[in-house]
Amino acid sequence: MPSPLLPARVDETSSDAPDWLEEFHRGTRHVMRQVYADHFVTVERAVGKVLQGADKETAIHEVFLRLLTEADLRATFRGGSLRAWISTISRNYAIDYWRRQQRERPAGTAQDLLEHVAEPTRLDAKVEARVMIARFRDVVPEKWRDVFEVRFVQQLDQSEAARVLGVHRTTLLYQEFRVRKLLEKFVLHGEGQ
Repeated sequence: MPSPLLPARVDETSSDAPDWLEEFHRGTRHVMRQVYADHFVTVERAVGKVLQGADKETAIHEVFLRLLTEADLRATFRGGSLRAWISTISRNYAIDYWRRQQRERPAGTAQDLLEHVAEPTRLDAKVEARVMIARFRDVVPEKWRDVFEVRFVQQLDQSEAARVLGVHRTTLLYQEFRVRKLLEKFVLHGEGQ
């Protein structure tokens, strides 16, 4: 239930709108506390349409963190329905979060090698895949072996892999691309065997 301190709809023609909007734009503590209390369920529903589980919880708290810390974001609300505005930014944030997660999923992982190997039995396929991975390690140039290990074998996401390797994410992306191309040639054409 909305608080009597915050209007459910802040129209610019309303007599309390300029004062309330100014306090909201400044990020005044009591106003932000009330926004959180009044609109947590709104954010939860908007995010929940896109994300589930831990990702949903993380995104909900990141939306409120942004509201608390980013004056530029608060400044985009000019009046009207605060609930609709918060719902829109929450849904958009959840979509962006989901897209980032999808981009960071490793493609062409060691697990993918198992799918390309003929499967007389599951155990034979695993053994053959391990042999293929070991052979591929010999083909990968020394400077890219660590990238192969953290992204394709350990399957770390790009951010974590870049941190582990101590490189910029863009550097990692380039090296990963090169390893992926080598892996593709190796699997499909048997180069380097």
